[in-house]
Amino acid sequence: MLRYCFALMMFLPPYTWGQDGMANNMANITAGEYRPLYLSLDSPLVSVQSFKIDTQPVTNRQFQYFLLQNPKWQRDVVPTLFAENNYLSHWEKSSNLYQPNLSDLDKPVIFVSWYAAQAYCHAQQKRLPTVAEWEYVAQASFIQKDGSQEKDYNQKILDWYAKAAKEPSKEVGKDQPNYWGVHNMHGLIWEWTEDFNSNLISGESRDDSSVNKDLYCASGSAGAVNPSDYAAFMRYGFRSSLNAKFTLSSLGFRCAADDNR
Repeated sequence: MLRYCFALMMFLPPYTWGQDGMANNMANITAGEYRPLYLSLDSPLVSVQSFKIDTQPVTNRQFQYFLLQNPKWQRDVVPTLFAENNYLSHWEKSSNLYQPNLSDLDKPVIFVSWYAAQAYCHAQQKRLPTVAEWEYVAQASFIQKDGSQEKDYNQKILDWYAKAAKEPSKEVGKDQPNYWGVHNMHGLIWEWTEDFNSNLISGESRDDSSVNKDLYCASGSAGAVNPSDYAAFMRYGFRSSLNAKFTLSSLGFRCAADDNR
């Protein structure tokens, strides 16, 4: 993906639009640390600096506004390098433009590639959250920063994963926010992260000698912190199977930003 970075930057709009009232509110996330489930109990914790993250996933309404300002990302215009053929395939053509159904305006945008998601965030002077940032926020329950040990916490997430690709998405922000005031981290869609394809690999390829070969397939839980946390294993496995131009029916995104306070 790195070889496409220059081309992507050339494709980004030269202006921003994040001050028009359409952008999501952001939650302030304080610095902290967590231990990824696939590392051993004596492995170092992952530190996360303070940052900001959208309280809700980006909606069809918001993405439509972005496309009006940035026509290079319209469905019939975006190069195949940056999105598969089914990019925004849930939108309908009206006149010369594609647009979402009125009933879908406040549902999360899906069928959108990593490149398009990153371009949207950059247009607001934001970015996609990193895997570490996303997982750190997603650990929270309704009442505490790390709710992973609470009763039924993982089961509720697994119940959704079992049917995520089969059910139509719902409007954003209708669930109870977590400890940070963030909605829909679980139970609505999967979400792109900035470094989605760096989950389990520490070097340039799978042949890197520093890679733990036991992290793959069924052996992945052998040295894990919490082998019963299948929900997190599913997230990491899903991310590692993605390509930046993929567009899927249950995959959307939200934006993040550095904390410059």
